[in-house]
Amino acid sequence: MAHINRKYIDKHWLTFIFRGALAIAFGGMALFTRNIDVSVEDGGSYTSLIFTSISIFLIFMGIIDSANALYNTTKKHGWINSIIDAAIDIIAALILLFLSNGDLTFQLIVLSVYVLISGIIDLFHSFLSTVDPTDRFIRIIAGCIGCIMAFVILNAGKFDISMFARFFGVYMLIVGVTSLIYGVHNRAQITEDNTARKEAASARSALKAVAKSTAKKTTKKTSAKSTKTLKKGKK
Repeated sequence: MAHINRKYIDKHWLTFIFRGALAIAFGGMALFTRNIDVSVEDGGSYTSLIFTSISIFLIFMGIIDSANALYNTTKKHGWINSIIDAAIDIIAALILLFLSNGDLTFQLIVLSVYVLISGIIDLFHSFLSTVDPTDRFIRIIAGCIGCIMAFVILNAGKFDISMFARFFGVYMLIVGVTSLIYGVHNRAQITEDNTARKEAASARSALKAVAKSTAKKTTKKTSAKSTKTLKKGKK
């Protein structure tokens, strides 16, 4: 089994499960919700609804990462990664909610920058968090898709807003599926690693028992020889 950076994986696999489930739920709603007939008058409100929904989703993602960071501060490792992820999610959400003023171009720029940074972080972790080929492949795929999707979002002003929502929904589904696979795979790695540790501990205990038994036999033999030597000396 490939080497696992336990300080990262052991304390983050459940976060990937939660993030994946949330991303799939949001992506599914964005992708499979029936087409909405948007007139010119209410087009602005529909756009606002889309980006408000995205902001709420990012806030929930930030809450998951914040909870994970809070937990990991008690373990004194792994919390910096979660704080960075949470900060990016929440900052992007707050900017979209309170600073965009309904400016579609500004909203698309903020969202594309967020997706690009997320993709870069995935690529960064793919080479630092583990050398396991499956984990690395998953994070590289997610990172590359994020970088590509950032470019697509930046040019999404040319699309209908409903089409943009579906593009983003597809991206969230990909993020969700890769996160779930990553989390489940790492959980399986932890189980295998714990089993290997128990087997190693049992082997060490068996070796110690053999060594102790051998030592006792050696001591008895030495004692017997000494006793014989003393008896001969007395004779």
